[in-house]
Amino acid sequence: MRQQVFEQVRACGQTARADVARTLEISPGSVTSTTAELIAAGYLHEVVGAQRGDAGRGRPPVALQVVADAHLVIGLKIAGERHSAILSDFSGKILAKAALETTTKRKSLNQMLDEMDALIQSLLRPMGLDISNIAAVGIGFAGLVDHQTGILPWSPLLIDTQIPLKSAFETRFGVSAHIDNDSNLLAMAELWFGQGRAKSDFIVVTIEHGVGMGMVLGNQIYRGTRGLGLELGHTKVQLDGALCRCGSRGCLEAYLADYAMAREAATALGFNPHSPQTAHTMLETLYQRAQGGDEIALTIFRRAGRYLALGLANIIQLFDPELIILSGERMRYEYLYADVVLKEMRAAVLDQGRSAAAVEVHAWGDWVWARGASALALDAVTNKVMSEAILA
Repeated sequence: MRQQVFEQVRACGQTARADVARTLEISPGSVTSTTAELIAAGYLHEVVGAQRGDAGRGRPPVALQVVADAHLVIGLKIAGERHSAILSDFSGKILAKAALETTTKRKSLNQMLDEMDALIQSLLRPMGLDISNIAAVGIGFAGLVDHQTGILPWSPLLIDTQIPLKSAFETRFGVSAHIDNDSNLLAMAELWFGQGRAKSDFIVVTIEHGVGMGMVLGNQIYRGTRGLGLELGHTKVQLDGALCRCGSRGCLEAYLADYAMAREAATALGFNPHSPQTAHTMLETLYQRAQGGDEIALTIFRRAGRYLALGLANIIQLFDPELIILSGERMRYEYLYADVVLKEMRAAVLDQGRSAAAVEVHAWGDWVWARGASALALDAVTNKVMSEAILA
């Protein structure tokens, strides 16, 4: 109950005991005793609200609030072209941000740790802090991630396989690390800070340099039996089809991700495949041409939209979600979620007259991924301190 009460207060920012009791459907007496323990432990404190209109009559309202400086956490989003980091207090408030430009070249574990080191220092130094002030670090990575062990069986960002990232990070930095697939962390960001706060079950589909999926069931991230599930981008949509960066052929990602569309653009529009320009630059050029009516550019976006419709239809057929959230930088391109795409998605679903799954578009920026990683770290720290409070 301690954790439920604490997380309800944190979700609200500031709330009265009576409201906590009403929301959680527990007795006011239980809330009073539980919050007294959390106040004594230094995790909650009381704040006096505004006076009532009849000033001087009765006591001013008292609300509960998280002690923000009880713990600090960092969220890292490790990506192909730009890493991002967020420093957050225990209430979830963002205190600082930092970014580090990088290359799409695959790296060794030590090279990646060096980049994380530079990113963390650029985040903490302006705040007069160092890693010893941090309670935990959440890290979002593309690829197959075993959340429980912190091992990466495979990632498009790393040279080797079966990478023990958690243990290597903790050995180097001396702080608890929590690793997850970046799409799971985007789903966590939606659950904690976005549209998902009002939903207990929903699915997030991400489209950037890869194609990912995160699922929330009963307000919890679902990862599969071994923690490696929901790899939507590597579901097969074409036998012996286009080459995916995972080494297989016919993956959805090979038709929809940044690098796949850039590959199409290089061929169709005469871009030099050896040019140093990034996939992002190529896609922006392609988008500008599509907006100008270039039929070849429009064909590339429409084709990607058809594959997205197929992927979404498969999700609906398998999971029957109430809500699908499309997110990631590529959702700036309206061709990927045009009415014709959603119409094709619905046509491919055996719905038998059921109401269609709602589809919403959230074109978050880079920071939301790191914010999801900070939520992962906050969740881990909260679990730890609340279990310690129970044992005490």
